[in-house]
Amino acid sequence: MAPRIEIETLHLFPVLDELLISLLSELTDDEWGLQTVAKLWKVKDVAAHLLDGNLRGLSTSRDNYFGESAGNINSQEDLVKYLNGLNLSWTDALKRLSPKVLISLLQNSGKEYTTHLQSLNPFENAIFPVAWAGQTESPNWFHIAREYTERFLHQQQIRDATGRPGLMKRELFYPFIDTLMCALPYTFRNNSADEGTIVSVVITSEIGGRWNLVQSNSQWNLTRDLDLKPSAAVKIDPDTAWKLFSKSWSPDHVIDLVDIQGDQVLGKQLLKMVSVMA
Repeated sequence: MAPRIEIETLHLFPVLDELLISLLSELTDDEWGLQTVAKLWKVKDVAAHLLDGNLRGLSTSRDNYFGESAGNINSQEDLVKYLNGLNLSWTDALKRLSPKVLISLLQNSGKEYTTHLQSLNPFENAIFPVAWAGQTESPNWFHIAREYTERFLHQQQIRDATGRPGLMKRELFYPFIDTLMCALPYTFRNNSADEGTIVSVVITSEIGGRWNLVQSNSQWNLTRDLDLKPSAAVKIDPDTAWKLFSKSWSPDHVIDLVDIQGDQVLGKQLLKMVSVMA
């Protein structure tokens, strides 16, 4: 059988970009300075980070240009520290740019980056693996889906901070949350359980869905089967889910907002899933 793209997102990049430019063009001067749920970033910082994603993606993936060496990175903690440093130096530098300039750069670079992603073979190895899913190699379609989650998440943070309507439509939200769930097996990698143990997460409402982890042959496997009977089941509303799994909210913060049924240890482990490099 021919390989298939498990999570289709590339067709949604122009949709998100158009919504982003429209959103940013409406912001008042005061709104650019509002604090977001990302604790270190205000609205303008988040927009600057989105621009960094476009430009750095073009430089590395299209142009094979990586700038200065990252030095010794021997663990995920080292990688997170390195990326946090990059992000901070970028957002600090872009404080000198006006919102108008930032919007123009986002509009042009977004189109250019999407065009590049469209040129990639979805089944060849991506330039960077999806480390938060525990992978050392990832196909391009998964790399692209990861990039989609970045665009969705950061635009949603801006919308949340400014009180604008969110991106909470199934067309946009489901591919986002479906991609995040790919981190579930990695989240449970150190949790032992009996053969056949099932842990389910349900993101409520019509824009959500159900995902299951099944213990088989000493490893956890992800499935979307609706007919399984779980040992632990966790129900989370969409707004809580995007904040929790991006590490904007902690498990302790949301414990009263979620419903854990069955095995509490396994259910609480699910709340520790982080589908970003943080």
